[in-house]
Amino acid sequence: MTTILGIDAAWTATQPSGVALVSSAAGNWRLIFAGSSYRHLLEHAEEGLISTFRPSGSVAEAAALLAVAGKIAGAPVDLVAMDMPLSLQPITARRVSDNLVSAAYGARHCSTHTPSAIRPGKISDDLRSGFGHCGYGLLTKEVGVPGLLEVYPHPALVELMRAEKRLPYKHGKIRNYWPTESPASRRTKLFETWRTIVACLDEDLPDTSDVLQLPPFEAPSWQLKAFEDMLDAVICAWVGICAFEGTAMPFGDETSAIWIPQSELLVSQRGRP
Repeated sequence: MTTILGIDAAWTATQPSGVALVSSAAGNWRLIFAGSSYRHLLEHAEEGLISTFRPSGSVAEAAALLAVAGKIAGAPVDLVAMDMPLSLQPITARRVSDNLVSAAYGARHCSTHTPSAIRPGKISDDLRSGFGHCGYGLLTKEVGVPGLLEVYPHPALVELMRAEKRLPYKHGKIRNYWPTESPASRRTKLFETWRTIVACLDEDLPDTSDVLQLPPFEAPSWQLKAFEDMLDAVICAWVGICAFEGTAMPFGDETSAIWIPQSELLVSQRGRP
């Protein structure tokens, strides 16, 4: 069995981080958990329940996350795929990896955010070192297990769906996406985008539509953001699958790399239409 933990890591300790867990037996991948905070993962491992409480921010402890993820999956985690700037050197400004991704995907509205020594700062350093102490070194050139990968959902989705540009799936930006639409129409379009993404992920992870159910249409904003965080975590885990199977490539250098699936590799090696 191969197990991959996907983390949509918040850049501050006050915001929750989405988590997802995928595993495979004989190459058949499935999504076995998705939650909108570290606490939800811990609670699921202890009680076997999917929390419906509002997620809260917390500081991740790598050893604890790996332990509970392994407990849920019934096997140790092989790869951790995380949406968070990570580097073997202190991050003080844009990295080679940021510039390479922005050069390749900027025209498709998928440039990276600029990290600094303050944000994500210590959170990034602690995550990398924490997983490193557990044996999950940062992978910048080749994939080996156990290991830690930096991923980026926006270009990953562009490659997954062969989209012309970044998909409009962020709840906090729906006014920018559809400025002339009514609030109800904006939410309708957002939900349509979410359904399309989930359906596409479901082709590679057959249980995605069951595990990652959309919130009620009338849900408050925090529930929509919680779903978005879970969705990003699932995308992170999917990128981990791609890296493990050789259909993602690193953009970066020996100190940091952002792994992004490549549609041509997905077609040739996995038979995607």
